[in-house]
Amino acid sequence: MTQVVQETEPQVTGPSGDQESDEPFFILYLFGREYQEELERLTTWVNNLLIPVYGREVTSSSPWCPDWALHQEAVAQFHGLWLAWQDNTGPKAPMSGPAQWHRDFLGPVMQSLRDPSGPFAGCRRGSHREKEVPFVND
Repeated sequence: MTQVVQETEPQVTGPSGDQESDEPFFILYLFGREYQEELERLTTWVNNLLIPVYGREVTSSSPWCPDWALHQEAVAQFHGLWLAWQDNTGPKAPMSGPAQWHRDFLGPVMQSLRDPSGPFAGCRRGSHREKEVPFVND
């Protein structure tokens, strides 16, 4: 069986498939400078709005990693949460948008990330620990 190796980065498109779309697209589809710029914007939102308002106390049953951006799962989930924030609280959002964001997005994401067996398990203040991912047989 021949394995095809892609030597170039995949073409990045927005949610509608447009190559020049102004719509946000999921961070895991970005590479290089585009990824870093989007991560910087996400970090600003997480560190200046999300955590100061919604970051509950750190305990063994609700861990946190100050180096959250080193956890790809956290980046992916926070990015989705941030996109939903923009969609539900922006100027075109319905008046019930913020309540829907809290109910449908904030709770489930924070519960998943801060679960004792979630991506921050083993991380402590000043001590990031890489998560061991399941192995896959080739």
